[in-house]
Amino acid sequence: ASQQEIPMICFGRTEVIDNTLNPDFVRKYILDYFFEEKQNLRFDDFLGQVHCTLGEIVGSPASRLEKPLGGIPGKKCGTIILSAEELGNCRDYATMQFCANKLDKKDFFGKSDPFMVFYRSNEDGTFTICHKTEVVKSTLNPVWQPFSIPVRALCNGDYERTIKVEVYDWDRDGSHDFIGEFTTSYKELCRGQSQLNVYELIRWDPFFPPQVSLLSFIVEQEHTFLDYIKGGSLSVCWFASLTLTLLVLKGNPSQSTSLHYMNPYQMNAYAMALKAVGEIIQDYDSDKMFPALGFGAKLPPDGRVSHEFPLNGNVENPYCNGMEGILEAYHQSLKTVQLYGPTNFAPVVNHVARYAAAVQDGSQYFVLLIITDGVISDMAQTKEAIVNAAKLPMSIIIVGVGQAEFDAMVELDGDDIRISSRGKLAERDIVQFVPFRDYMDRTGNHVLSMARLAKDVLAEIPDQLISYMKSKTIKPNPVPPAYSPSDDPQTNPV
Repeated sequence: ASQQEIPMICFGRTEVIDNTLNPDFVRKYILDYFFEEKQNLRFDDFLGQVHCTLGEIVGSPASRLEKPLGGIPGKKCGTIILSAEELGNCRDYATMQFCANKLDKKDFFGKSDPFMVFYRSNEDGTFTICHKTEVVKSTLNPVWQPFSIPVRALCNGDYERTIKVEVYDWDRDGSHDFIGEFTTSYKELCRGQSQLNVYELIRWDPFFPPQVSLLSFIVEQEHTFLDYIKGGSLSVCWFASLTLTLLVLKGNPSQSTSLHYMNPYQMNAYAMALKAVGEIIQDYDSDKMFPALGFGAKLPPDGRVSHEFPLNGNVENPYCNGMEGILEAYHQSLKTVQLYGPTNFAPVVNHVARYAAAVQDGSQYFVLLIITDGVISDMAQTKEAIVNAAKLPMSIIIVGVGQAEFDAMVELDGDDIRISSRGKLAERDIVQFVPFRDYMDRTGNHVLSMARLAKDVLAEIPDQLISYMKSKTIKPNPVPPAYSPSDDPQTNPV
């Protein structure tokens, strides 16, 4: 949406700095950041103004965006430098391991099956369960597996707050037998393996109490989506892919019955969905050059059917310049290719997967946007392609246009049931599907409709990216040094 279509609200004003052409403003502003939304910003000065999005600032190297001030024709108004940083909070998580010695024998036949339950104390003196260990079968001297838990879940940032731990003997019917309990704190646990972290269990029998010992305790910081963006270790690359197949509504795109109808006064559903999603995600691609592919068409000059062809017609260079370049290539392709079935997804998924497979070090993440009429002809092959792609740095967004049934698309989206192929389960959920028709506003307000569409289809991308980085134990690069006006050679000429 343009700045004129959405009214701007004054959020705040900086302080005034006298007698300088190079002000370094101190006042900061706190904004809620949403990757999946286009958050338009405007910075006004009596000397000029700048339009940008919050995503542009966050997506710039070191989250620092430099843009020229405009607004006065024919005059250079200077440059504005915008920086963003994530507010600090408790993002640590602790990995710990415990063992126990000489636990009570609670079962008449055989030994106990012990497990531990951890509780965080609340301000009102009550306790909230925050973790359960696995059950170790048939032992009085269990060694539980290491487990990780966010520090905020363990103590809510209060390092001296009481942590209560109970030990039970597991019973199949759920009536677990109490073995004993002890209390500790995050501060105590941070001491690691030592005699100080050997705890006697408090129980009904005060004689010869069993002991629970801390074997290891490691604290690490949980990395966020912004950590990877700010460190410059990540470039989000996205592929636009549109099915040009018409299986029900045959005919020329110039006819109003076609899903690809080129109305001179309004974009069709394909173009609107492409623009809504693309305008947000392009902020995280440094060169704004995007490959755009089509599938389901006969190509000139010999009429061969292709499910993996460049929309701009250039096999050697399928890249388009920004959103406008993709839309132009799409419209041109409708004039040169013949719409044709079937609709095969696997070729384009495998196409992007080949790019992602070549860059698995965490420096790039690939997002494939598929806009389709919902009919799919190669379901088995597509499932296999997605399962194979789930271990790669990529995500797939599918937008269904038209009035078709989208059961197949829902099946590809692994929200409820993780997708599988040939008995192999996908390592991650990497597909997000939404039907375009659910976002059409009855009032005809396409601006708000497309904003909601983009928000929903992009909402899972940060978590999907983080899940890949965690699976490969990839940490973000250190954030580059903060900008200082003294670093600018224009303000400090030699």
